[in-house]
Amino acid sequence: MRGEHHPKGWNEIKTNDAWAIFKIMGEFVYGFENMSKIGPCVSIFGSARTKPEQMYYKLTEEIAKKIVEAGYGVITGGGPGIMEAGNKGAHLGGGTSVGLNIELPFEQHDNPYIDHDKSLDFDYFFVRKVMFVKYSQGFVVMPGGFGTLDELFEAMTLIQTHKIEKFPIILVGSDFWKGLMDWVKNTLLTANNNISEKDLDLIHLVDTSDEVIEILNAFYDQSGLSPNF
Repeated sequence: MRGEHHPKGWNEIKTNDAWAIFKIMGEFVYGFENMSKIGPCVSIFGSARTKPEQMYYKLTEEIAKKIVEAGYGVITGGGPGIMEAGNKGAHLGGGTSVGLNIELPFEQHDNPYIDHDKSLDFDYFFVRKVMFVKYSQGFVVMPGGFGTLDELFEAMTLIQTHKIEKFPIILVGSDFWKGLMDWVKNTLLTANNNISEKDLDLIHLVDTSDEVIEILNAFYDQSGLSPNF
């Protein structure tokens, strides 16, 4: 606009933003081409800080092993903690073990249990998140931090707004998740009517690996397996 004043270097920033589109496009193509070959998978989310001796690491490993034995592959964020446990369980079960890696200033490094041809590296969180949603037949959400909550609420939002097909969202660990779910039901739903009751239909709160498999199998006994866009 006439008389509008911009900081020094503004035009260079705008030019760099435009060229970034090609890098973003390339990352989407890279993800689509690789993920479309993998087959039906379940994504497992949770804290990168969980140690191998902790209960939820061991439970995640058990869940992932049973998931691949049920015929699905496992997708994780490719890093340590719960992600490593998910890939380890899939590896031990002889199934597909996928890692969608991203470079972070802390916590993130590839774990050794990802299939060599299924370890994908991303620069953009939003591209990586699309891959999780597009190629997952369900989310298994273990205890975690902000990143885990981000993935959980994004999936719930996309299903609520009919941007993707419904799939099971399974929260594992009632001690961890009960407070959040009580708040969602009592504050968001009952007290303020900010969501509808049907928005919660596909969210399950469980504590065992057998419950996870029962929910996945019950859902897909009634529907086919396909990407979600």
